[in-house]
Amino acid sequence: MKNALKIFSGHSNPTIAHEICHHLGIALSPMEISRFSNDNLHVQILENVRERDVFIVQSFTHPVSDHIMELMIAIDALRSASARRITVVIPYYSYARSDKKDAPRISITGRLIADLLQTAGANRVLTMDLHADQVHGFFGVPVDHLTALPTLVSHVKDNYDTSNIVAVATDAGGAKRVGKFSTRLNVPMAIIDKRRVSDTQVKQGVVVGDVKGKDAFILEDEISTAGTLISTVETLLAAGVKSVHAAATHGVLCGPAIERIQNSGIESVITTNTVTIDASKQTDKLTLLSVAPLFAEAIKRIHTGESVGALFS
Repeated sequence: MKNALKIFSGHSNPTIAHEICHHLGIALSPMEISRFSNDNLHVQILENVRERDVFIVQSFTHPVSDHIMELMIAIDALRSASARRITVVIPYYSYARSDKKDAPRISITGRLIADLLQTAGANRVLTMDLHADQVHGFFGVPVDHLTALPTLVSHVKDNYDTSNIVAVATDAGGAKRVGKFSTRLNVPMAIIDKRRVSDTQVKQGVVVGDVKGKDAFILEDEISTAGTLISTVETLLAAGVKSVHAAATHGVLCGPAIERIQNSGIESVITTNTVTIDASKQTDKLTLLSVAPLFAEAIKRIHTGESVGALFS
């Protein structure tokens, strides 16, 4: 396996790429990414990949467009260098939020990016906790869709008293995901009935379910500006919960997110390293878990032809 498998990384999240390689016992393969004087990106693969099984790690994080272009050019370079198979590893696929035509004359950009990846030469996709499950079907190549749920659940079991926890969905759309969370923890669940005003503003709703005196645990696929999270915290506190905590796979934490979390009544937030969280976003309320071991095992199984789904059975 070591001789045939190659892993490369773009600029978006080299830390998780190095961790993945560490768990696989191989070195991260070298790739040079630079810019010409006219601002065009230049990508060069710095070792032989002919007939190799190649994986390239890149999250769609700020600056998103630059990181997507990096990935597209790298895929094309690998294809031109005669790589046997190219698997794109996208821990955080941000355009999964653009999954439907919910306004006139807009693009379903999640589908567009999927098409572009395939056109560039991607043979397979490995990702984690897409915002909408139907995005999986946007791809015309095989997709392995991982979940951080076992990692999050294991941490909660080891660090919290689960006897008084209630799992909370921020809206009806998240009920299925939270249902799996509550089942694994063997705890009840509740749903917030809310109305979205805009992409960043949510009208405070009402709680459906018994939360009074409980330790509420909100589960989200991602925390972006934390607008929905803080609205939910306020709703739960008004409903008489004992404490509020949150868990999310993708800690995007952009704009006012950290300030909102710090100034809110939430006691703790758990997220993973699908997105790089720099020092300026670190807070004593935030716990960062690594999903690199899960990605490493999935890569090994893809490379050797074993079942990836068996990881979650």
